[in-house]
Amino acid sequence: MKHRILQIGPITAPADERLARDYDIAPLWKQPDRAAFLAEHGPAFEGIAVHVRDACGADILNALPHARVIVNFGVGYDKIDVETARRLGMQISNTPRVLDGCVADLAMGLAIDVARGLSTTDRFVRAGGWKTGQRPLMTRVHGKNMGLLGFGGIGQAVARRAAGFDMAVRYHARRPVEGSAHEHEPSLAELARWADFLVVACPGGPATRHLVNAEVMEALGPRGILVNIARGSVVDEAALVRALQEGRLGGAGLDVFEHEPDVPPALLEMDQVVALSHIAGFTRESRADMEQLVCDNLDAYFRTGQVLTPV
Repeated sequence: MKHRILQIGPITAPADERLARDYDIAPLWKQPDRAAFLAEHGPAFEGIAVHVRDACGADILNALPHARVIVNFGVGYDKIDVETARRLGMQISNTPRVLDGCVADLAMGLAIDVARGLSTTDRFVRAGGWKTGQRPLMTRVHGKNMGLLGFGGIGQAVARRAAGFDMAVRYHARRPVEGSAHEHEPSLAELARWADFLVVACPGGPATRHLVNAEVMEALGPRGILVNIARGSVVDEAALVRALQEGRLGGAGLDVFEHEPDVPPALLEMDQVVALSHIAGFTRESRADMEQLVCDNLDAYFRTGQVLTPV
């Protein structure tokens, strides 16, 4: 008999097809009364499959007394109630590393775009502005200081790319990374004061909420550029808007926002802001790798009792 798995929401067509082929899948998002469904069928489930966008809270976890594994499609797992899951003896996996390169590519792209005005110049040319004038001087990227908030797989991938631009790199994390050639800065504000670019590459969740606050933006300064490819919750969005409007921050390249898909209208009105739709991992290659890994994690758990990439 196939193992019974609760799938909280759709993942991708290939992942959904493989899960449905190999497991007895129950699609929670299709149930008209989720609470009633969980109350009736919860004890039958042995595991959970969840997309990073969907919440997996205590209401779901407590209704599944025999589930012992959660496989998460995504790197971030801030929408999973980790404390409750661990109290109930559940293993949690995510899909790390397979996204590192693509997310780091986009971080560098945002840094270059904001500094050199690529998006705004594209709009300028399309509107016919080049026929009557030229864009103002912008800022170079090579040779500048790159500060990284978070120095896991993605942060380290950004650092490698920054080295190709002859940039100096320092990072702020909970503790120094052993063996790293880059300097660890214990103070985030001091890192921002040193940096020309500050890239947010840390996990989301309560522990990092609004870590990038008004003080940090003030330290980054009127020529500093903030790049966020992590989670919108890490940046105090209201403080960001004020800092940009008042010229206390030079610019921002944002792939994530506090209340996605809602973006503050004020940010969209500013030429020094590049706003994307949370696409850092949206490449064909990384998507296929994520689909493979989320299914491999579930397979490994039922084969060996351990997921491949525990959080």
